[in-house]
Amino acid sequence: MRLSSLADYAVVLLTAAARHCGGTGRMSATTLAEETGVPLPTAQKLVSRLAAAGLIDSTRGTGGGIRLSRPPATITLADIVEAVEGPIAMTACVEHGAQDCGLDHQCSVKPHWPVVNAAVRGALAGVSLAQLAGRPDFPSVRASTGSARMDPLLSEVSL
Repeated sequence: MRLSSLADYAVVLLTAAARHCGGTGRMSATTLAEETGVPLPTAQKLVSRLAAAGLIDSTRGTGGGIRLSRPPATITLADIVEAVEGPIAMTACVEHGAQDCGLDHQCSVKPHWPVVNAAVRGALAGVSLAQLAGRPDFPSVRASTGSARMDPLLSEVSL
C-alpha cells in the first residue's frame, strides 16, 4: 500500500504550513512550493482540494494567502489523505456503489474489509499534523483525547 504523490505532497505542504506560526499565519502557495520543492501547479491544485475539504482557508489578493483552518493538533493524517484520495478503503469493493469485481457475490473476504479499513484509518487518525511538523509546543491528538502515551513508532515519523 502506498499513498499517491498528491497525498504525499499534501502532507508535505500542510506540515510546512504548520511549522510557520502553527499554521495561523498566512503563506502563499508560491512560498510553500518553494520551501517544500512541490511544483507550483501541484501546490495550487492541492490548495484547492485542501480548502474544499476545510483543512485550510484560502484568501486571494493583497494580504491573502493560505493558513490552516484549525490547530495542527486537530488535523490528522487521515484528514489529509481523505481530502486528496477520498475515503480510506483498501479495496474498491467496499465503497458504496462499487460493484466492479467478478467475485463480489461469492467473496468470503468482503465482509472483513470494513474492519481492516477502520484499522488503517484509525492508525492514520492517530497521527496529528502537529506531530508531523515536529513542534513539541503543539499537543498531540492522543494527548488531547486524554491519553498522553506516545507510540514510539509514531514519534519517529518525519518528513
